[in-house]
Amino acid sequence: MKRWLALGVIMLMSIVVVAYETNASDRNFFLPDPLGGIKIVIDAGHGGEDGGASKGEVIEKDITLAIAQHVEKQLKKKGATVVMTRTKNGDVIDEHAPSEKYGTLRERKKQDIFLRKDIVEKEKPDVFITIHANAIPETKWRGAQVFYHKEGHADGEILAKSIQQSIRNNLKNTDREALSIKQIYLLKKAEVPAALVETGFISNDEERALLIDKNYQEKMADAIVEGIEEYLLAKIE
Repeated sequence: MKRWLALGVIMLMSIVVVAYETNASDRNFFLPDPLGGIKIVIDAGHGGEDGGASKGEVIEKDITLAIAQHVEKQLKKKGATVVMTRTKNGDVIDEHAPSEKYGTLRERKKQDIFLRKDIVEKEKPDVFITIHANAIPETKWRGAQVFYHKEGHADGEILAKSIQQSIRNNLKNTDREALSIKQIYLLKKAEVPAALVETGFISNDEERALLIDKNYQEKMADAIVEGIEEYLLAKIE
């Protein structure tokens, strides 16, 4: 009996030592993943010849990719399966259909959007997020804003509002509200909850400086992730 008791004590002490020496990030191994079993498609807007909005050397496609990649990283840490429409500087065609050729940039951009839609349809995710940055002639406008399509999935509005609230709470530099929008093809065609995140205005000097700052990009990404997570956990409850 004493022998079994001694073995039990040794095993218990071993577990305590292992737990103590395990880094905090590794300890998550022992906890259930909050987003385990969830699939999310993340779309970094534009890419390749289609740079999107720009101001000087600051180009939208670079900002969207940097933020999207951090969103991917954080979602995976929470256990989600993440599908990226693009992971490189090129557009989605470059990455998924490189042999395809088009006569004009306009036609390529159109087919690129169709391909993004096809990826969402194929993957059938729980959530679809497309990430962008804004620019207009007036330099005074600033602030991140999230959009949904009223003719899209019914939960798109709830998702968009959750992300918008998270951005407001965490970054504390916008009072904007989530809005419906009609022009965005991807939101309309997505058969899953979908939202477009305009992360800010490249045309605003102060916000442009933030959008190219790595720390700010990560804060924006973290806020997007928190909004997605809060939406999904509310759905589970």
